[in-house]
Amino acid sequence: MDTDLIFLGGVVFGVLSIPAIISAMVDGRVPRAPAIIIMLAAVMIGYAVRHRPGAYTFETLPDVVMRVLAGFGL
Repeated sequence: MDTDLIFLGGVVFGVLSIPAIISAMVDGRVPRAPAIIIMLAAVMIGYAVRHRPGAYTFETLPDVVMRVLAGFGL
């Protein structure tokens, strides 16, 4: 699998788990499922960064998104 896709998936999972964490804390629940998702996102990002060191920064994030979308033909 392409490391760009893995990296972008990790970023998306991480960003989408933030509302779930906030919701769980507001309701007084322990955010177990969002914590697992955050760990999965961290593993995905870590895997991609380990296999392509220096390729992923905040400046290159739009390029990564475009490469992944172009790979799907969008």
